[in-house]
Amino acid sequence: MVRISSGIYKNRALKTSRHNLIRPTTSRVKLSFFDILQHDVRETVFLDGFAGSGNIGIEALSRGAEYLVFIDELPEALALIRHNLDKINVSTDKYRIVKGDFNRSVIALAQGELRFDIIYLDPPYELLRVANPLKVVFKRKILKPGGMVVLERPAAIDRFRNFPFLHCFRSQKIGKKTLDFFTYPENLSAESDQP
Repeated sequence: MVRISSGIYKNRALKTSRHNLIRPTTSRVKLSFFDILQHDVRETVFLDGFAGSGNIGIEALSRGAEYLVFIDELPEALALIRHNLDKINVSTDKYRIVKGDFNRSVIALAQGELRFDIIYLDPPYELLRVANPLKVVFKRKILKPGGMVVLERPAAIDRFRNFPFLHCFRSQKIGKKTLDFFTYPENLSAESDQP
Protein backbone atom coordinates (compact mmCIF):
# COMPACT_ATOMS: atom_id res chain seq x y z
CA MET A 1 0.00 0.00 0.00
CA VAL A 2 1.02 3.61 -0.65
CA ARG A 3 -0.76 6.65 0.74
CA ILE A 4 -1.84 9.93 -0.76
CA SER A 5 0.23 12.57 0.94
CA SER A 6 -1.81 15.75 0.52
CA GLY A 7 -5.04 17.27 -0.75
CA ILE A 8 -8.64 16.15 -0.72
CA TYR A 9 -7.76 12.43 -0.60
CA LYS A 10 -4.95 12.82 1.94
CA ASN A 11 -4.00 9.63 3.84
CA ARG A 12 -6.16 7.41 1.64
CA ALA A 13 -4.38 4.15 0.87
CA LEU A 14 -3.80 2.98 -2.71
CA LYS A 15 -3.39 -0.64 -3.62
CA THR A 16 -0.10 -1.63 -5.27
CA SER A 17 1.00 -4.79 -7.05
CA ARG A 18 3.71 -7.38 -6.77
CA HIS A 19 3.72 -7.76 -10.55
CA ASN A 20 7.36 -7.37 -11.61
CA LEU A 21 6.44 -4.94 -14.42
CA ILE A 22 4.46 -2.60 -12.15
CA ARG A 23 6.96 -0.51 -10.24
CA PRO A 24 5.34 2.24 -8.18
CA THR A 25 7.12 5.55 -7.80
CA THR A 26 8.62 5.58 -4.32
CA SER A 27 7.15 7.88 -1.68
CA ARG A 28 10.43 9.80 -1.54
CA VAL A 29 10.44 10.51 -5.28
CA LYS A 30 6.72 11.34 -5.30
CA LEU A 31 7.05 13.79 -2.41
CA SER A 32 10.08 15.45 -4.02
CA PHE A 33 8.18 15.87 -7.28
CA PHE A 34 5.14 17.46 -5.66
CA ASP A 35 7.29 19.59 -3.33
CA ILE A 36 8.98 21.03 -6.42
CA LEU A 37 5.65 21.71 -8.12
CA GLN A 38 4.03 23.16 -4.97
CA HIS A 39 0.73 24.66 -6.15
CA ASP A 40 1.48 24.43 -9.89
CA VAL A 41 -0.53 21.22 -10.19
CA ARG A 42 -3.84 22.97 -9.45
CA GLU A 43 -6.29 23.25 -12.35
CA THR A 44 -3.94 21.45 -14.74
CA VAL A 45 -4.59 18.85 -17.39
CA PHE A 46 -2.15 16.13 -16.31
CA LEU A 47 -0.88 13.01 -18.09
CA ASP A 48 0.40 10.08 -16.04
CA GLY A 49 2.30 8.05 -18.64
CA PHE A 50 3.29 4.46 -17.83
CA ALA A 51 0.88 4.93 -14.91
CA GLY A 52 1.24 1.61 -13.10
CA SER A 53 -0.96 1.83 -10.00
CA GLY A 54 -1.97 5.42 -10.80
CA ASN A 55 -0.09 6.66 -7.73
CA ILE A 56 1.25 9.88 -9.31
CA GLY A 57 -1.93 10.79 -11.18
CA ILE A 58 -4.22 10.20 -8.21
CA GLU A 59 -1.94 12.31 -6.03
CA ALA A 60 -2.22 15.06 -8.67
CA LEU A 61 -6.02 14.81 -8.60
CA SER A 62 -5.93 15.03 -4.81
CA ARG A 63 -3.84 18.20 -5.08
CA GLY A 64 -6.24 19.91 -7.45
CA ALA A 65 -5.49 18.78 -11.00
CA GLU A 66 -8.51 19.46 -13.17
CA TYR A 67 -8.30 16.38 -15.41
CA LEU A 68 -6.11 13.27 -15.55
CA VAL A 69 -5.23 10.87 -18.31
CA PHE A 70 -3.63 7.58 -17.27
CA ILE A 71 -1.79 5.49 -19.90
CA ASP A 72 -0.64 1.92 -19.42
CA GLU A 73 -0.63 -1.21 -21.54
CA LEU A 74 -0.63 -3.86 -18.79
CA PRO A 75 -4.09 -5.24 -17.96
CA GLU A 76 -2.98 -5.65 -14.33
CA ALA A 77 -2.04 -1.97 -14.14
CA LEU A 78 -5.28 -0.82 -15.71
CA ALA A 79 -7.30 -2.91 -13.24
CA LEU A 80 -5.25 -1.45 -10.39
CA ILE A 81 -5.84 2.14 -11.54
CA ARG A 82 -9.59 1.53 -11.81
CA HIS A 83 -9.64 -0.13 -8.39
CA ASN A 84 -7.80 2.79 -6.76
CA LEU A 85 -9.96 5.45 -8.40
CA ASP A 86 -13.14 3.61 -7.43
CA LYS A 87 -11.91 2.99 -3.90
CA ILE A 88 -11.54 6.70 -3.16
CA ASN A 89 -14.62 7.68 -5.20
CA VAL A 90 -12.99 9.86 -7.84
CA SER A 91 -15.67 11.18 -10.18
CA THR A 92 -15.43 9.60 -13.64
CA ASP A 93 -15.56 13.02 -15.29
CA LYS A 94 -12.16 13.83 -13.74
CA TYR A 95 -10.14 11.22 -15.58
CA ARG A 96 -9.67 8.95 -18.57
CA ILE A 97 -7.82 5.63 -18.64
CA VAL A 98 -6.09 4.77 -21.92
CA LYS A 99 -5.10 1.17 -22.58
CA GLY A 100 -2.19 0.73 -24.93
CA ASP A 101 1.40 1.24 -25.93
CA PHE A 102 2.60 4.71 -24.91
CA ASN A 103 3.53 5.93 -28.41
CA ARG A 104 0.26 4.80 -30.02
CA SER A 105 -1.74 6.19 -27.12
CA VAL A 106 -0.07 9.60 -27.47
CA ILE A 107 -0.81 9.60 -31.20
CA ALA A 108 -4.49 8.89 -30.46
CA LEU A 109 -4.62 11.64 -27.82
CA ALA A 110 -3.04 14.09 -30.25
CA GLN A 111 -5.64 13.24 -32.90
CA GLY A 112 -8.27 14.09 -30.30
CA GLU A 113 -6.51 17.44 -29.79
CA LEU A 114 -5.95 16.84 -26.07
CA ARG A 115 -3.03 18.90 -24.69
CA PHE A 116 -1.39 18.75 -21.27
CA ASP A 117 0.03 21.20 -18.77
CA ILE A 118 2.07 18.52 -16.98
CA ILE A 119 3.24 15.16 -18.30
CA TYR A 120 4.84 12.69 -15.88
CA LEU A 121 6.72 9.78 -17.43
CA ASP A 122 7.96 6.81 -15.43
CA PRO A 123 8.80 4.28 -18.17
CA PRO A 124 10.20 0.80 -17.60
CA TYR A 125 13.89 1.38 -17.15
CA GLU A 126 14.79 -1.18 -19.81
CA LEU A 127 12.76 0.86 -22.29
CA LEU A 128 14.85 3.94 -21.49
CA ARG A 129 17.97 2.10 -22.63
CA VAL A 130 16.61 1.79 -26.18
CA ALA A 131 13.94 4.50 -26.63
CA ASN A 132 13.25 8.13 -25.83
CA PRO A 133 9.62 8.78 -24.81
CA LEU A 134 10.21 12.54 -25.12
CA LYS A 135 10.27 12.23 -28.91
CA VAL A 136 6.61 11.28 -29.33
CA VAL A 137 5.55 13.92 -26.78
CA PHE A 138 7.26 16.61 -28.84
CA LYS A 139 6.41 15.28 -32.28
CA ARG A 140 2.70 14.92 -31.49
CA LYS A 141 2.52 18.34 -29.81
CA ILE A 142 0.61 17.16 -26.74
CA LEU A 143 2.41 19.55 -24.39
CA LYS A 144 0.84 22.99 -24.03
CA PRO A 145 3.02 26.08 -24.42
CA GLY A 146 4.47 26.78 -20.98
CA GLY A 147 3.83 23.18 -19.91
CA MET A 148 6.36 20.72 -18.54
CA VAL A 149 7.37 17.10 -19.00
CA VAL A 150 8.93 15.28 -16.05
CA LEU A 151 10.92 12.12 -16.70
CA GLU A 152 11.71 9.76 -13.83
CA ARG A 153 14.83 7.72 -14.58
CA PRO A 154 17.67 5.87 -12.89
CA ALA A 155 20.47 8.35 -12.19
CA ALA A 156 22.81 6.03 -14.12
CA ILE A 157 20.85 6.45 -17.39
CA ASP A 158 21.77 10.01 -18.28
CA ARG A 159 21.20 10.57 -21.98
CA PHE A 160 17.98 12.56 -22.13
CA ARG A 161 18.90 16.01 -20.87
CA ASN A 162 20.37 16.99 -24.25
CA PHE A 163 17.21 16.19 -26.23
CA PRO A 164 17.30 19.11 -28.71
CA PHE A 165 13.60 19.93 -28.91
CA LEU A 166 12.83 20.21 -25.20
CA HIS A 167 14.87 22.20 -22.70
CA CYS A 168 15.88 20.43 -19.47
CA PHE A 169 15.60 23.28 -16.97
CA ARG A 170 16.05 21.20 -13.81
CA SER A 171 17.38 17.79 -12.74
CA GLN A 172 16.72 16.58 -9.21
CA LYS A 173 18.67 13.56 -7.95
CA ILE A 174 16.80 11.56 -5.29
CA GLY A 175 18.85 8.59 -4.13
CA LYS A 176 19.39 6.37 -7.18
CA LYS A 177 16.65 8.14 -9.16
CA THR A 178 16.60 11.44 -11.01
CA LEU A 179 13.72 13.65 -12.09
CA ASP A 180 14.39 15.68 -15.24
CA PHE A 181 12.09 18.65 -15.90
CA PHE A 182 11.59 19.75 -19.52
CA THR A 183 9.78 22.56 -21.27
CA TYR A 184 9.88 24.09 -24.73
CA PRO A 185 13.03 26.08 -25.48
CA GLU A 186 12.41 29.75 -26.23
CA ASN A 187 13.09 29.18 -29.94
CA LEU A 188 10.65 26.26 -30.24
CA SER A 189 7.01 25.88 -29.34
CA ALA A 190 4.11 23.48 -29.57
CA GLU A 191 3.52 24.80 -33.09
CA SER A 192 7.00 23.87 -34.35
CA ASP A 193 7.29 21.37 -37.17
CA GLN A 194 10.68 20.07 -36.03
CA PRO A 195 10.85 16.24 -35.78
